Amino acid sequence: MRGVIVDKAIYANGTRSDIDGDISDAFDLARENGECFVWIGLFEPDEEEFELVRDELRLHPLAAEDAVSAHQRPKMERYDDTLFVVLKTLTYVDETSDIEVGEIMVFLGADFVVTVRHGAGNPLGPVRKRLEESPELLKHGATAVLYAVCDEIVDRYGLVVHEVEVDIIGLERAVFDPSARDVTAEVYSLKREVLEFRSAEDPLVPVLQEIVKGRVAECGGTREYFRDVLDHLLLVDGQVDAHNELLNSVLTAHLALLGKQQNEDMRKISAWAAIIAVPTAIAGIYGMNFTHMPELNWTFGYPLVICAMAVVCTLLFRRLRKSGWL
Repeated sequence: MRGVIVDKAIYANGTRSDIDGDISDAFDLARENGECFVWIGLFEPDEEEFELVRDELRLHPLAAEDAVSAHQRPKMERYDDTLFVVLKTLTYVDETSDIEVGEIMVFLGADFVVTVRHGAGNPLGPVRKRLEESPELLKHGATAVLYAVCDEIVDRYGLVVHEVEVDIIGLERAVFDPSARDVTAEVYSLKREVLEFRSAEDPLVPVLQEIVKGRVAECGGTREYFRDVLDHLLLVDGQVDAHNELLNSVLTAHLALLGKQQNEDMRKISAWAAIIAVPTAIAGIYGMNFTHMPELNWTFGYPLVICAMAVVCTLLFRRLRKSGWL
């Protein structure tokens, strides 16, 4: 269990106190005091490792199962006196332009917060440090932790959405480049990443709206903070929708340009086929070698036919060039 616990502390009046002994003693102290809360941070615990926390806090089995297995959609659920919130974390990978998705589960009670993180992205160490540097915010209790975690995750959304925008601009330039290559696979890949982005951030909007509307009693003192997070999230949500539509437009433009290029190639092929058809027809006729063909034994027949082929092909070439087919 020691390797799973990233950090643990008791917070009273905005001040941190480290937990030296068993976390069970820390929970008992928080219950007795009534004016402090315990924050336990866990990283990818298995069922056996999470069992101690589950039993100590009497967490609902379904919520505990979700925290261990992960792969949940963003949501907020209430189990008796415990609030269970699932958040998706996003990390942009520069080397591959992929978006890695992780999860953070938050169990929120009157005197405790348990955060369970899955995935390497969005470590909560900086969040804890920022909170500890804001005693006034910490005085709001356990809900301050939920706010800080949500704020950090949504801020990361803003960074990722900017990187996605840079990728889209690069694709647009590649599509309209005169020597454009086929980027259909890249457009589809980025569109898949954007849809994954949307599935992570879009369900979080109604969760924050419930808090902002005052329907979550535990967060009453921090509603204004959550309103700020919601504003940032709505901005990101609008940008993600715009990026999705823009990718559709980029894909449509790219396919249209590919179709135009194919049409131009077919016109060129058809034009050259028309030019080649003339000498082919003449050569085919005179290649039949019938005995009584006109001018078959004429001295100037061969050069005349060659000149006729050259003249007709030249006239066709100039005509097709003038009409834009070549």
